[in-house]
Amino acid sequence: MNKQIILKNRPEGLPDNNTWELQDNPIPEPAEGEVLVQHHYISLDPAMRGWMREGKSYIEPVELDDVMRAGSIGKVIKSNNHPKFKEGDYVTGWGGVQQYTVTNGDNWYAVDPSLAPLPMYIGTLGMPGMTAYFGILEVGKIKEGDTVLVSGAAGAVGSVVGQIAKIKGCRVIGIAGGKDKCDYVVNELGFDAAIDYKSEDIYEAIKRECPKGIDVYFDNVGGEILDAALSRLRMHARIVICGAISQYNNMEDMRGPKNYLSLLVNRATMQGMVVMDYAKDYGKAAREMGGWLAQGKLKSREDIYEGIENFHETFLRLFSGDKMGKLILKVIEE
Repeated sequence: MNKQIILKNRPEGLPDNNTWELQDNPIPEPAEGEVLVQHHYISLDPAMRGWMREGKSYIEPVELDDVMRAGSIGKVIKSNNHPKFKEGDYVTGWGGVQQYTVTNGDNWYAVDPSLAPLPMYIGTLGMPGMTAYFGILEVGKIKEGDTVLVSGAAGAVGSVVGQIAKIKGCRVIGIAGGKDKCDYVVNELGFDAAIDYKSEDIYEAIKRECPKGIDVYFDNVGGEILDAALSRLRMHARIVICGAISQYNNMEDMRGPKNYLSLLVNRATMQGMVVMDYAKDYGKAAREMGGWLAQGKLKSREDIYEGIENFHETFLRLFSGDKMGKLILKVIEE
């Protein structure tokens, strides 16, 4: 049987036990020109919270009674005359939170497990890594000597953003929650400094670590931290809006920035980015980041939990902060 996580209700606030249902359904058969993929790992990302909402967004919402959308990686175990993929190939795509999926191969890509572990292809070499790469280089337009501030710095995207900025010769300050995460981004990832938003005043800490102001702020959290960053902008600063995890489960209206006039005073720009806009250049980014990984300039960390039946409690780690690096769920039963 194929264990699947089905969206049953649109949550208000944090998803609860009524949001999804674990179902056992028959394993599908691939039609002509399709393949059957057995998933090994599922990617858990903050964006999934937004996909459960109705309303206009950059992507259609997940429909009720559909498999929960998610990135995945697995092995082709049956090919019905597929032109590109054969049995035994490892592939990654939008397979959803389930153990098996059938696909015609559109927007799926083959990967080589001899070059990197499978989880890395849905982390640093997958959507989070691509988001970091294009967000900081194409939208943030960093240059050597810039002061770069990154929120969510110990997460899947923020950790890679900061490392790329260091590779490009920037001074990098990370914002994270708790001593362990702050130590991680400085001592293991090589950030120049870290701010613990849980234990210190965020305004004073940014002023301390960015005394001359911020050239680029990469925002993953929104809310008060975005406001604090806006108060310390340098002339022609760039703000990259990647996410706002502090606001996703609000029961009230989303909190917008109060200090937005700093954009006017400093002739700064604030731009949203969605990684799908850069799909045609994923290969280039993966090659460059793969080179950095091989040279030891870029480090990757995956936080892996097991069992599709544990999807709900594992997903909530995105919002509790009880994880480090890229959050992944292993769903293959061995």
